[in-house]
Amino acid sequence: MTFYEFLPWLTGLHVAAVLVFAGGLVGETIILAALPQNQSLSQEQQNLAAFVHRLDRRLTAPALLLVWILGITLAVTMGWFSETWLQVKLVFVLILSALHGMQSGLLRRLANGSGQVRGQALRLTIILAAFVLVAILAVVKPF
Repeated sequence: MTFYEFLPWLTGLHVAAVLVFAGGLVGETIILAALPQNQSLSQEQQNLAAFVHRLDRRLTAPALLLVWILGITLAVTMGWFSETWLQVKLVFVLILSALHGMQSGLLRRLANGSGQVRGQALRLTIILAAFVLVAILAVVKPF
């Protein structure tokens, strides 16, 4: 099997990693939005935060790593780094990666009893819009 025959598999693995990352990030955001805002959490809520943080470390974060590794591999192989659509897409992927890092840190602090939830409602809208734009840019390649 040549490398170019392997490309559909590489693309499929990249899309699968994106799906796992997206599901994890959206799920974390919804759970964080459901927790009480601007106040300390109960022990039960801290346990929930600890559980979600463990899921993040075991599923969402590794999926994000795969997204980056496979995405960069595809971009280098296909010579896409000079393409405007990819450069715009990378801005949104960086935003999603940063939001993931912020949420992961918040989940860790909440699990340890030292954090407070703030401003999660708007974050879900930003995350969903970014994923939609990433998908459109990747499939349509409009510019």
